Amino acid sequence: MTPQQIADADLAGQPAAYWTGLAYEALIAFTRAQIAELGLTQPQYWLLRNLSKHDISPDGHGMTIPELQQAMSSYIRAEDDLETEASVLLESGWLTRDDEGRLWITESGEDARISLKQHAPAIRDLIHQGIDDADYVTALKVLRQMMRNTGSTLV
Repeated sequence: MTPQQIADADLAGQPAAYWTGLAYEALIAFTRAQIAELGLTQPQYWLLRNLSKHDISPDGHGMTIPELQQAMSSYIRAEDDLETEASVLLESGWLTRDDEGRLWITESGEDARISLKQHAPAIRDLIHQGIDDADYVTALKVLRQMMRNTGSTLV
């Protein structure tokens, strides 16, 4: 029996952590591949987003690498090297660094962020193909309840 043919009764007995771990890795790999086709890495996009006053940053104020690592602590991966990623963006002129080590998004960096953001709905559509919004919402509600059941304070 292939994974696509697992009976519902069998699926019901399988560990959620196993499947959520596989899903996480598959979704991250897919998303990163899609972003790479557009000429960026996901951490580079996150840097641009966290420095843009038109996105995650509340004020567009520059941030140091440690401040950015802290801001991204809930989603950055262990292998992501923000200093290396920022170096690429500095070389491209999408970021600048001031004398205090704070990174700032430039106008061309903002243009790149906007350009990539325009592709996000298409990436989401590929991931959600064959899944209606009601099923997606149900899946997330189930995961959130499992988190509450295990004492998570994240939900």
